[in-house]
Amino acid sequence: MSEYIEERWINIDEAADYFGVKPATIRDWIRKGKGIPAQKIGKSWKFKYSELAEWAKTQESSN
Repeated sequence: MSEYIEERWINIDEAADYFGVKPATIRDWIRKGKGIPAQKIGKSWKFKYSELAEWAKTQESSN
């Protein structure tokens, strides 16, 4: 079951909830090239949950 959750694709609102920020902040990170793993699918940004979790870990260790 946890494999399914980790490989789930989430939208920008869910990514913002995950990080505790506003969706505009996520868009800003994408625009500024902060390295957040995002895919543009149609007109929407999508994020693989497992990639976001890994990116978050790298951000913590670089601070």
